[in-house]
Amino acid sequence: MTIISKNSTISYLGTGRRKTSVARVRLIPGSGKLIINGIPGESYLQFSPNYLRISYGPLKILGLSKEYDIYVKTQGGGLTGQAGAIRLGIARALCTINAENRTTLKSEGFLTRDARVKERKKYGLRKARKAPQYSKR
Repeated sequence: MTIISKNSTISYLGTGRRKTSVARVRLIPGSGKLIINGIPGESYLQFSPNYLRISYGPLKILGLSKEYDIYVKTQGGGLTGQAGAIRLGIARALCTINAENRTTLKSEGFLTRDARVKERKKYGLRKARKAPQYSKR
């Protein structure tokens, strides 16, 4: 989705989800800074190179690392889920910028929603699958 704001700035929106995390991503032409919930992305992701690599993945594949400023509002889950949600949100926003980006991102697996979520606890069990100890006598 493309939005033109009052000061005629074009921004591209994308929503990403992973586990229980939701990230609303906004790409604005700029210098390549990442802002997550009003905090610089590096400090929000605790300077973890793994989380930063996951988040910037779609931009690096397309060679657009320094082309767009990324503003993210994320909630729910932990840092791993939020980083994955940010990655999917950025990839979806890049698809709205140019339809040709879709083939590259799809082949790299950036447009696939990771549907793995925590399994619910069942009655009669201690956890989702762990059963009480069996006693024969």
